[in-house]
Parts: sequence; C-alpha cells; structure tokens
Amino acid sequence: MKRRTFISNTAGAVTSALALPTLIPASALGKNGFVNPSDRINLAFIGAGNQAENDVKGFLPDKRVQITTICDVNKKSTGYWDGRVGGREYLMELVNDFYSKENNKPYKSTRGYLDFREVIDRKDIDAVAVLTPDHWHSIPVLMAARAGKAMYCQKPLSLTISEGRAMSNAVKKYGVVFQTGSQQRSGPEFLRACELVRNGRIGKLEKVVCGLPNGTPDFGKTGHLTAPTAVPKDFDYQTWLGPAPEVPYCPARTHVNFRWNLDYSGGMVTDWGAHHLDIAQWGIGTDHTGPVEIKNPKAKWSNDPVWNTAVEFYFECIYENGVKLIVGSDAAVAPRGITFHGSEGTIWVSRGSYKVTPEKIDRTVIGDQEIHLYKSENHYRNFIDCVVSRQPTAAPAEVGHRSVTLAHLGNIALLLNQDLKWNPEKEEFVGNFAANQLRSRIMREPWGELYRKYKV
Repeated sequence: MKRRTFISNTAGAVTSALALPTLIPASALGKNGFVNPSDRINLAFIGAGNQAENDVKGFLPDKRVQITTICDVNKKSTGYWDGRVGGREYLMELVNDFYSKENNKPYKSTRGYLDFREVIDRKDIDAVAVLTPDHWHSIPVLMAARAGKAMYCQKPLSLTISEGRAMSNAVKKYGVVFQTGSQQRSGPEFLRACELVRNGRIGKLEKVVCGLPNGTPDFGKTGHLTAPTAVPKDFDYQTWLGPAPEVPYCPARTHVNFRWNLDYSGGMVTDWGAHHLDIAQWGIGTDHTGPVEIKNPKAKWSNDPVWNTAVEFYFECIYENGVKLIVGSDAAVAPRGITFHGSEGTIWVSRGSYKVTPEKIDRTVIGDQEIHLYKSENHYRNFIDCVVSRQPTAAPAEVGHRSVTLAHLGNIALLLNQDLKWNPEKEEFVGNFAANQLRSRIMREPWGELYRKYKV
C-alpha cells in the first residue's frame, strides 16, 4: 500500500495490521530501512525561528519523512537564539544541504512560502509543524485540522484558554493526529518519576512544586532595540502581528524575544510552565482536568518599554483531591524542576536526571497490573509513528491544552492580583467577570474573522 493511501485511512477504518504496537521500525517500510521519496510523509513547516531549526533537525533523520516546505514571513535575518540567523531561506538551505548529503547529489527542491494558507491548501502535504509565536498557533491549527493534516505544534500550545479549547475541539472533530511539542513527555526520567508517583511509591501525594526560570533573557540580542524603526525589507511585519494589536515595529518585539510580550506569549510562566506544569499534571493524574483554585499570586512585572511579562512570580493551584501545586521563580522556594512530595517520600525530576528519597523507592519495579504511562523515546519519531498508525501521540492536543491552561490561570491571577476559583469542567472562573474576560483576546481583523470561520 502506498503512503498516501495508507495514511488517508480514517481511525474508524484501522485494520488489524494497524493495531500492532505504535513503534514501527523503518525496515518495515522499505528495504534496509530505505523509503522512496514518493512514499515518504510530506511535512511542511509553518514558522522558521530557532525552535523550528531544532525541530527540523529532529525530523530530518527519520527516513519516513520528507520535509518539503518552509513557510515564514521573514526571509532571513539575525535576531533568533543567541542573536543567530533564522528565517525561511535559512531553514530551506539547511534542509537542502541535508538531502544533498543524504543523496550524494545536489538537492534544491524545498519550497518556500510566506502565506501559511497556501501551504495548508496543498493536497500533497500530509503533515504540518506549527512553530510560530504563540499568538499565531490557533488559526493555522484550526485550518489544518479542517484540511485533515496531521500536526506537530510547539508549546505553549495556545495564547489563551479559549484558543486552546478551540484547537483541541478541532483536532477531536476532524480526527487528525496531533502532537504538542512538550518533549519532556518523551524523557525517560520524567516517565519514571511520574510512574512512581502514580503508583503510590511515595505514599499519598500531598504537594508538587514547580520551579521555573525568572526574568526576560535577551535571547535574540535585540533587547536594547526598543525604539520604533523601519521594517526590514524582507520581513512581513503586518502578517507577523496578525491577530495581535497594531503597534510600531522594533527589533526587540519580534523573533525569539516575542515571548516577553503579553500580546504574543506569557513570559516564563507559559514558556517553561508549558513544560514543567505538563509533568506536574502527568504525575498528579489530571491530564484531562485541572485545579479548582488559584491562590496567593505574587508578581513583579517587567518595566521594559516593550517587554511586559512577569519577571518574578509565585502562585498556587489547588486540586479537588487536595493536592497543592506551587509554581514559583525563586529557586529558594521552588527548586528548578518538578518535586513531588508524598507522605512517604519525595521525587525531584528535571531534564536529564531525577532523585528519589528514600532511594530504595527507586529500586522498586512497576508491576504488570500497576499503572504504566505512555512510553515514548523520541518525541519526533513518536509523532511520525502515530501518523502511520493513527494511534494517540505522547502529547495530544487536549493534554497540551490542559497543561498550558495552568500557566494561563496563573498569569490571569497574577495580572488581577486575586485568588480565583476555577471550574475545570466548564473552563470558567466562578463569580469573577474580569477573570473570565481574560480567557480570550480580541483579534485584529481580518484574522479575527478567519478564526471565527474555522472555530468549532
């Protein structure tokens, strides 16, 4: 069966062959692991910033994938991670160079686009990676879902609670494969920590502490460039703003430093919160719900001319089962990473390592009849495995939405400087009009109309 016929099968038409385990070796897809280009999954990238570069490099080695398209409103410039170069043509060159070396002959077939709508309209594209700033996630995701495209969307999943709900609803309605780029779900240390917690190895779970970074680091080396200036020739700034409010261009506002302005992102609370709060939710066992209260919010806000996110913060999420989740930027109060506190022990986990106290807990084996969480060893490969098998991914849209909702709840409480009651089933604040207004944003036209057209 050819690739295009195979991946077009709906979930309801999955054959017994597709019910096999999710991990499919490359050798099963072609002789000695080789897959003909015509049988590969055609993947397009919407967004060509520094995270897109990381993700391109993550997908390129998978011979089941052909990266065919790079879309971005910026042709090529500095202003990305550590001031380095990024943009549409930069990633096109990176992809072409990889395939040239792989094929031992020149390759220049990667196509570039400025308008993501043209990419989504292409029938030959099977999957898209949405790697834009947060304020530009929802519209491409809604449109790609209706078009039947599989999607890998970077975290934080959404700019607002309402947009996240719309994205998850669209993915469910159209039955598309979706992976949130919360790659810690594919880390063995996080899997081990959460399985120990979920199986009661540290006793009754009482408290979880998430320590996040503080500040607004000048990742793009453009933080001092806050004065309005002319838009660079090869940068479509109006489209970059998109649904966000109209404001003059300055370099500090765009590219990698977008995350320090609330019009486009949520600062460290959402940037790192989307990672660590996701693991907290996994360990607590609340992937499809959330807390019922947000308490004791405290924040210090940036006084920069352009950046306005919280540089120091603290808040608590209280769950219906009594578990308290503490989120903070002061390492003395909230050590970096995630710490699960139980009645009989603690587990601290962060990227690359974890520590269990007492140590003997870590020597226990999770039994066959105990809780075994989703195991993925590579977030990129897991997505492609699921495009092929049509099984759920390690980080589905609903899970990504629920995890980043915690960060949004925290930011709303910090902005209002109020304790808040939250109904996680209705996704509404209880008795607080101002807080409920902050679940969404007014979108600039014509993008607001486009969002409403595709919202389900």
